[in-house]
Amino acid sequence: MSTSVDRIKNVCVVGAGQMGIGIGLVAARVAKLNVQFIDSSPAQLTKGLEFLDKLLVKDVAKGRYTEQVRDEVKSRITTATSISQMSSADFVIEAVSENADLKRKIFAELSNQLPPSTILATNTSSISITKIASAAKLPEKVIGMHFMNPVPVMKLVEIIPGLQTSEETLSTTLALAQKMGKTTTMSQDVPGFIANRLLMPYINEAVIALQEGIATKEDIDTTMKLGTNNPMGPLTLADFIGLDTCLAIMKVLHTELGDTKYRPAVLLQKYVDAGWLGVKSGRGIYDYSAKM
Repeated sequence: MSTSVDRIKNVCVVGAGQMGIGIGLVAARVAKLNVQFIDSSPAQLTKGLEFLDKLLVKDVAKGRYTEQVRDEVKSRITTATSISQMSSADFVIEAVSENADLKRKIFAELSNQLPPSTILATNTSSISITKIASAAKLPEKVIGMHFMNPVPVMKLVEIIPGLQTSEETLSTTLALAQKMGKTTTMSQDVPGFIANRLLMPYINEAVIALQEGIATKEDIDTTMKLGTNNPMGPLTLADFIGLDTCLAIMKVLHTELGDTKYRPAVLLQKYVDAGWLGVKSGRGIYDYSAKM
């Protein structure tokens, strides 16, 4: 018997950054769906596809997949530089930066471009799904689908229904995430959802500890790695997530919840102001320039 997820053959990912590319790769490789990447920057599309190809080459080299599988995955992928150029999409996953106005603009544009049957998901890690959905013609078709970074490795997807999200949208999204090989949890539509409501204050407090000179960055990370059995220290993790992303999420928590315990660390703001965003920029709390 066919289900609502069976009708999903074509997925569009808006945003060809690290998150968007990871989401599209899993959709094409694991769920075997056709994927179109949309990004207004041709240079970002080129960079994103080069990153995707490196991931595929690495998988072949490690014996996870054959060259035939790699070629099949690449054959399912297309690109475009605007939503107006979008081919048919049964399911859209938006993965742009954490900016509520930008996301609302994109969802309004998607609503005008796509048929009423298309589900519109946002990969936001902290912004209200209800607020984003209100920009769409059919807010009942909008849902949160928060993937973890790096998407091909991390097994979890947080599913967040907005106030308006229909049961059909929810059930289809849960089924699609499972088809992509992910385990799902479900959160209420509150700032930070589950993961970042817990994770970001932890990272922010680690930056405050560094800011106040309680310990060096190395000692803070080593303490949390070896003392609490975390695979990565909080400051290294922040660099991998992106300090700009961490700051944006802390600002959402602070603004929406109004509690001073969520106030972003001054040092975190300074790093972002300096353009030290973490691994992606070559420097963050640690220096990665030698590895680039």
